[in-house]
Amino acid sequence: MINENYYKIKNEISQYVTLICVSKTRQIQEIEEVYKLGAREFGENKVQEFIEKYESLPKDIKWHFIGHLQTNKVKYLVGKVHLIHSLDSIHLLREIEKRYAQKDEVANLLIQINIGKEEAKTGIAIEELEDLIKACEVCNNIKIKGIMATIPIGNEESCRKYFSKMKLIFDNLKTSEHKNVSMEFLSLGMSKDFKIALENGSNMIRLGASIFGERNYKKTEG
Repeated sequence: MINENYYKIKNEISQYVTLICVSKTRQIQEIEEVYKLGAREFGENKVQEFIEKYESLPKDIKWHFIGHLQTNKVKYLVGKVHLIHSLDSIHLLREIEKRYAQKDEVANLLIQINIGKEEAKTGIAIEELEDLIKACEVCNNIKIKGIMATIPIGNEESCRKYFSKMKLIFDNLKTSEHKNVSMEFLSLGMSKDFKIALENGSNMIRLGASIFGERNYKKTEG
């Protein structure tokens, strides 16, 4: 089933779209199965779970950290993560800058925007984006590679509205020059809405259930 799902998605998307296989809560053998099919980009959202998998799986995997990142956990990601998707505050930026400078490493980051202004979700408010960009410009150990959002659950019209808002922000940032900031990746779209996201300009999608099947949480508890 996993191989059918993976090949189906790969056939549906452009070669210019980065597919992140969201492997949170998945077993090592499930990840290995997708790896054998050619996948090299995987996403995790909890630091401890990521570290365990990082130690057990091939070193040519490009790991994406896609969950909310607490400042006290940043140190565990240095030198291990290809891209952090969840920069959402100047406070977190400064901790990433400090920890990566200590190891003489550069952190590749996406700014997470709370495009739906949802209280239950993390991400920076659009009104605070400019201040965060300015703070990024004075850093020495970070590179902003794009922006990311998890949009509110809704119908197709609602999805398109939020995706198009993100694309507008992406395009505006792309035409302006800021030190340490480039707009390479627009990370939008998950299993239920990735096709709409792609139609609205996303070039990086984060898929879990579409590849691995629906999660069996009982299986992951033991």
